[in-house]
Amino acid sequence: MFRPSPLYLIRSVTYRGQNRTCHKIGKMERNSFEEDFRKFHIPINTFQQTLLTIGAASLALLDPYRADMVACLGETTGSFALHYILSQMENSQEAAKILKEKPRINSSTVDLNKLRKMPEGTLGRVYANFLDENKVTPDTRDPVRFVSDIKLAYVMQRYREIHDLIHALLGMKTNMLGEVTVKWVEAIQTKLPMCVGGAIFGPLRLKPKQRKDYLQYYLPWAIETGSTSKFFMNVYFEERWEQPIVELHEELNIKPLILSRFLFNYG
Repeated sequence: MFRPSPLYLIRSVTYRGQNRTCHKIGKMERNSFEEDFRKFHIPINTFQQTLLTIGAASLALLDPYRADMVACLGETTGSFALHYILSQMENSQEAAKILKEKPRINSSTVDLNKLRKMPEGTLGRVYANFLDENKVTPDTRDPVRFVSDIKLAYVMQRYREIHDLIHALLGMKTNMLGEVTVKWVEAIQTKLPMCVGGAIFGPLRLKPKQRKDYLQYYLPWAIETGSTSKFFMNVYFEERWEQPIVELHEELNIKPLILSRFLFNYG
């Protein structure tokens, strides 16, 4: 069996991270997790995993915006958390359906134009508005490569692909303040080490005014939301596009953070 060197692994992650918009995946593969898993999975041993973790962690600390390194770190350090998430999903009827059908969220599987035409206040419209306003696309999520168990690999892929949905659901932008806030909620819910690291070290990059508001408003809200809301990974969002966001908030026990836009206007 092919066993890539640690240098090859780092270069592989770096290359894919720098060419996200170039390595497009075919429509059939974007709809089939099993196809993606067979195509992108790279088997590694414990030694390679350790070196890959150190390399990814070092580069991620130097540049937190290196999403490819953060994603790699999530795969090499998330085994315990992924087992925890899987067990939570297996105990939910709705999430069990997710595990069985393995839905994907990308421009091939989600009709974004249809979501844009949905009534204001529905989950689908809120999600589409979030993507447009923040100039992001669901097609930038890297495929999972270093998780050998296909069930756990799908759990990690699902986490990545609903990340923007969680932003939209919580009303958080994609700036550093929004990312740190979402990371706290995700860390509490999923136990993923990369989320914990992002929640702890992310605030170091906040500006003084942002840090003050983060400590006074965003952090307490994120901790409460992560601790008291229902498990987001158990929600089959694709079957809830038409559901009013207010109703979904009530169902998941989410109390939106409402602040004056005149006092808290961060780009």
